[in-house]
Amino acid sequence: MPELQRTAERFSTGEYEERLRKTRDSMAARGLDLLIVSDPSNMAWLTGYDGWSFYVHQCVIVGPSGPPVWFGRGQDAQGALRTVWMPETSIIGYPDHYVQSTERHPMEYLSAQLMDLGWHRGTIGVEMDNYWYSARAHERLTHGLPDARIADATALVNWQRAVKTPKELSYMRKAARIVERMHRRIADKVEVGMRKCDLVSEIYDAGLRYDEWSGHGGDYPAIVPLLPSGPDAAAPHLTWDDLPMKENEGTFFEIAGTYQRYHCPLSRTIFLGKPPQEMLEAEKAVLEGMDEGLEAARAGNTCEDVANAFFKVLDRHGIVKDNRTGYPIGLSYPPDWGERTMSLRRGDRTELKPGMTFHFMTGLWMENWGYETTESIVITEREPELFCQIPRRMLVKA
Repeated sequence: MPELQRTAERFSTGEYEERLRKTRDSMAARGLDLLIVSDPSNMAWLTGYDGWSFYVHQCVIVGPSGPPVWFGRGQDAQGALRTVWMPETSIIGYPDHYVQSTERHPMEYLSAQLMDLGWHRGTIGVEMDNYWYSARAHERLTHGLPDARIADATALVNWQRAVKTPKELSYMRKAARIVERMHRRIADKVEVGMRKCDLVSEIYDAGLRYDEWSGHGGDYPAIVPLLPSGPDAAAPHLTWDDLPMKENEGTFFEIAGTYQRYHCPLSRTIFLGKPPQEMLEAEKAVLEGMDEGLEAARAGNTCEDVANAFFKVLDRHGIVKDNRTGYPIGLSYPPDWGERTMSLRRGDRTELKPGMTFHFMTGLWMENWGYETTESIVITEREPELFCQIPRRMLVKA
């Protein structure tokens, strides 16, 4: 048989082994003998697995020793074989009659496999507060492992991902070049009368097409483009329709460039016509607050320090923003490009460390309009590195 051609490794085996060591150290601190990871971002971070298969049950098992074990649908084992760094003996595929069955469940198959490996006792951690680990999965796993204690290990791996390696940062910088290209395309193409669906096609084209100058193309983002206009922009997470862009409406564009699954989000606002004075005043406050927040975003300070610096300016201008002002970013799969750990909000005393990466989300969603100007940043010992170089002001276009 011909030798299997694996996809190009995104990281060295040594880097994956270091990630595994960090994870096991955290497991030991929590008294965990085994860890079952269902979050596809964590699965990819630990093993390199990359496939659109998170709609069925799958996981990575971190045992007491040796490489991780990939577990998933049998037909997706072929994808694992081509993307993970572990040997074929660390890949377990379950039969297809377990898929979306009312008679059997993949966790039953996993329980039997863990028994065969001798990993069915002790304390087993699972990601209970997780999009991809269902109540039924938990019930079947608990039933199938009566000799084990099942414990919540939500975000255990997420926290190990907080400080990025140089290779990870290089991928995020490439994603930054992509999102810059996307915003420039928007600014060039958007006009009154253009249908939003057509504008989104331009956004996707700019985000995915191979660029000869940079030498790489883009990946699909974990969140689709968000671009509500006018009164709809009061809602932060609306997408698009097929209606024409209107005169005298503002639209914010919350999008991300993505490379090798690493994200760089960036938001900007465009007004087609003459912006109302209240929006201009709000922009002035936000930009002033961003400067203060960025000044506080350095190693040794805390997430709360950044939030307090930003919100102090908004308070002085009489503007109420009742949500967090940022979150960590990096490797992600749908439906979210955040890392689901710390937040840039009052009360979060997490210490900032060099190599942490955040989306500084300063968006305002008022009663009848919305405004977003954001930055993705890398924490350093001094001022943060800005991933992108796109003017921070609102673009006014007649």
